[in-house]
Amino acid sequence: MSAGQPGQVHGRRLVAIPEHGEGPGIPGIPHWAHRGLWQPCRAESPRSSDSPKHQATLQRVTTLSVETGSSFPQLDMHQSLEPPGQQPLGCGKCSPMGSDAGKAAGCSGGSGGIGKGPVICSAVCGNPYAGLVSHLRAAWLSGKTRPMEYRVAQLEALGRFLDEKKQDILEATAADMGKPSFEAYFTEILLCKNELNSTLNNLCHWMKDEHVDKSLVTQLDCAFIRKDPYGVVLIIAPWNYPIHLFLVPLIGAIAAGNCVVVKPSETTKNSERLIAEMLTCYLDNDCFAVVTAGVQETTRLLENKFDYIFFTGSPSVGRIVMTAAAKHLTPVTLELGGKNPCYVSDSCDVQNVARRVAWGRFFNAGQTCLAPDYVLCSVEMQEKLMPALREAITEFFGSNPRESPDFGRIVGDKQFRRIRALLCSGRVAIGGQTDEKERYIAPTVLADVLPSDPAMQEEIFGPILPIVVVANMDEAIDFINARPQPLAIYAFSCDSKVVNQVLERTSSGGFCGNDTLMHVTLTSLPFGGIGNSGLGKYHGKFTFDTFTHHRGCLHRNMGLEALNALRYPPYSQQKLGLLTATFEIKRKGMCTLL
Repeated sequence: MSAGQPGQVHGRRLVAIPEHGEGPGIPGIPHWAHRGLWQPCRAESPRSSDSPKHQATLQRVTTLSVETGSSFPQLDMHQSLEPPGQQPLGCGKCSPMGSDAGKAAGCSGGSGGIGKGPVICSAVCGNPYAGLVSHLRAAWLSGKTRPMEYRVAQLEALGRFLDEKKQDILEATAADMGKPSFEAYFTEILLCKNELNSTLNNLCHWMKDEHVDKSLVTQLDCAFIRKDPYGVVLIIAPWNYPIHLFLVPLIGAIAAGNCVVVKPSETTKNSERLIAEMLTCYLDNDCFAVVTAGVQETTRLLENKFDYIFFTGSPSVGRIVMTAAAKHLTPVTLELGGKNPCYVSDSCDVQNVARRVAWGRFFNAGQTCLAPDYVLCSVEMQEKLMPALREAITEFFGSNPRESPDFGRIVGDKQFRRIRALLCSGRVAIGGQTDEKERYIAPTVLADVLPSDPAMQEEIFGPILPIVVVANMDEAIDFINARPQPLAIYAFSCDSKVVNQVLERTSSGGFCGNDTLMHVTLTSLPFGGIGNSGLGKYHGKFTFDTFTHHRGCLHRNMGLEALNALRYPPYSQQKLGLLTATFEIKRKGMCTLL
């Protein structure tokens, strides 16, 4: 079944939808609408939906909406659309198929009830994803995702996805960016399963109401924090870890009881296809959907009102996402990046430092937001570190890393050319070889790099490690603090006081002393940025909390009204004195940090 040709709806197959605007065009439909919502359809017996009229409708398909329990035709977007800036969102003019206008779930102009069938957005609204979002919102409002048993069942289904599609994941990531199977298994499968099992092990405790301290006047009442889901959330994932970076936030979103739209990266096409085709076979399609979309389609997707948006990507795109969210006052988590400094003091085990820094920098061919972006050290340490790094690179990848099965490739031509242009910084001390056809850039170390060099003006996101010379620790700290707050800071020293000084006198999303990347493997630690490197945090319980609204609740006794008389008018000094005695919180002695 070729792209662009509507297919037969049966079993768990997907109706073919044109990708990336390729394949035969559909008359009257803008090119950006050719991307699809991948949703499997249930089998159905022959009936009116097999009629010639219905088949003609399929010829004009652009999106396949979620089922509501019975089969229905796909959304027909054969209509002219107004420019995005002129389309009123939540206009109340969206109507479910076969029902009156305005009765679709989530439309402000509708009367009570949730319409059956997919929600078709009219030319007045014009957003191709409005029907999907409305359908998911109707499912969330039904309370379907709230019971713990439902959440556990969906999380266990994700576990089966990882187990049963393990080989597919390894093959897709290898095809997309030459990712070694060892690295792919470790990051895309093992760490995801750790997150999943940690969540399943603790979900019953995380979901419980959290009872809090009470004042004297509320001692007979119930005060607690209720862990409520936000509603319908959007997860936009990047390409460098295409499974891990959508699945870990998805685990927390499901655990918190939300309905979710997942938008994987279009850059890693094989991984995107795997997610789109396979994930919907495991999850409840009434509550979870995968949207495959490019830049223009994602812009349209962001026009819809979501209750939470979780984005992983660059700071520049993060600003766009945050601007779109602000129109609906939607809270966001932004997992961004930055230039992560790595300070190496003169007192350290050089061989160990070289191995740990080389592993963190060249893991996934350097395409890791947490990778050490540059090294700060003295001239003397640079001279010691250079042969140690050369030895470590040879130990890891052999004398010719290009032939190593353990070294990946750059994800795309555009990214390759950008990274290659950074090789003009300083002098190439190790590596520097490139092959544009293979998108190969050798593990490279640049010496004597100046702060004004191109490699120091942007996040490298590739297998290049610049070394910038500083006089001492104080100068290194000043250098770090003069730049935007990074996602991580690394410090190496045999003297723990030096490591602690770097920790105490700098600011970053995370910190790791005497190693690189390893802090991200702990589900007990929050992962996230600060300032230019991001907003919010996740991993383990922090992911659950990110997708949870902590609702302050007080349930009072209907009796004992005499206790309330103190706060009712007419007021008096006597009432104020008694009120103060019952409500006041007095300061205790000073606490001491141990």
